[in-house]
Parts: sequence; C-alpha cells; structure tokens
Amino acid sequence: MVLDKNAIQETHYKVLNVKEDANYEEIRASYRSAVLSLHPDKLLKSSETSNSNEINGERFLKVQKAWEILSDSSSRSCYDKELRSTRQDFLAAEVAEDLSLEDMMVEDAGEALELLYQCRCGDYFSVDSLELKKMGYSLLREGSGISILNVDTLPGSVILPCGSCSLKARLLISMDDI
Repeated sequence: MVLDKNAIQETHYKVLNVKEDANYEEIRASYRSAVLSLHPDKLLKSSETSNSNEINGERFLKVQKAWEILSDSSSRSCYDKELRSTRQDFLAAEVAEDLSLEDMMVEDAGEALELLYQCRCGDYFSVDSLELKKMGYSLLREGSGISILNVDTLPGSVILPCGSCSLKARLLISMDDI
C-alpha cells in the first residue's frame, strides 16, 4: 500500500519515537530520554541560538503532550481510536474507486500475474502477484479468472496508485475471493 506519510500529521507515537504497539515501559523510557535532552533548563546552559532554543522548546511541549496522552491507558485508547478513524477517513477521501478481483484484467507477465484496471485518465491501476504475495495474498489463475490461495489470510485491501494521475483505487480482497 502506498500512503503519503505527510498527509497524516505527526502522531504522539512519532513524537516519542516509539511504535504504536509499544508498551508502557518503552513509551516511558523514550519520554524520559526526550525530556532529558530537550528540557528548557538544560538548553539554557547551552550556547545554542535563541531560534534553536525556541524550536527545542516547541519540541519539548510536544513530548510533554504525547506523554500525557500515551501514559494513561484510557486516554491512549481514545487517542488510538481517533487515530484509526482519521486514517480511515484519509484513505476513503483519497480513493477514486473500490475494486474487486473480478474487476481486474489479468496479464501473464512471465514470472508473475499482473492485475490491471483502467483509470479514467486512460492509464492503469496495477499490482502484480509478487507484490500481493509479499502482503500475504497468493494468486492462482483459473482459466480467465483468478482466486486467492491462502485460506489463513484475512480480508483486506490494497491501495493502487494510477500510473499517470493522482487517483488511487482500493482493491478489496474479501473472503469470497478465497
């Protein structure tokens, strides 16, 4: 899936430089490290410029805010739900079409099958079977159709960018395709 990382604002997890599934101790350790390096009292002792101190002060406030949210399990849970919702809204707003495997044209590209769907600009949304395999979806060609081999893979979707324009399509992979 190709997703513009700049389109979603910096998360509290990124501020503290931890993964979204980090436990409390990992978050606490990262917070303590950031606070020690960015604390205003420590910065006053350094000979850095006032502009740099101003930027570090803003960064310190972001670290404090991230810690306030992520250190409390209930506020973290609410934050995580809001973050997931924001990401889903972003993806829904950016996707021009939802596609199924049946909508895709199939071309044999030698070692891989290429799935194509024509965009309204004339170019194509495309993904090949090797890319899908990396995501856990193995394809099987059956005559003119295709199906998913893996029965242990959950339904999902893959965002496909157009080869020419800025439109994206979402290839929905459902249990019916298996």
